[in-house]
Amino acid sequence: MPSDLPVFRSRAQAFDDLVLDAVERLERLWARELANVDFLVEDVPPIPPGERPTEAIPFSRLDTDPAGRARIVVYRRPVEIRTKDPEEMALLVHETVVEEVANLLGVEPESVDPES
Repeated sequence: MPSDLPVFRSRAQAFDDLVLDAVERLERLWARELANVDFLVEDVPPIPPGERPTEAIPFSRLDTDPAGRARIVVYRRPVEIRTKDPEEMALLVHETVVEEVANLLGVEPESVDPES
C-alpha cells in the first residue's frame, strides 16, 4: 500500500546525494581515471587525541595507496557550516570533489569539469 506521505531525507542523506551527484558527473567525464577511486562522506575530519586544529578545517581529504587505489573523503559538517543554502552547498560540494579529483589526476580543476 503506497503512502502519500513525503519521503523525509535527513541532512546527512541530502548531503550524500550532493556528493553522489558530483561524483556521477565526473565519472561520466573521467570513467577510466576514477575506476579505482572510492568516494566517502564523513561528518568531520579526524583530529588526533590531544591536538587542537591549527589550520582551517578542511572540506575534504585525498588518500592514495601504493596499490593505485585512492579515497576522496568529503566532510559534511565543515561544508554545511560554510554555506547558507542548498544551492550554495551543492556548488561547494561539487567544487570540493572537482578539486580533489584534480589533485589526484595532477591537473587544474578547470580541466576536470570545464562546464562547471
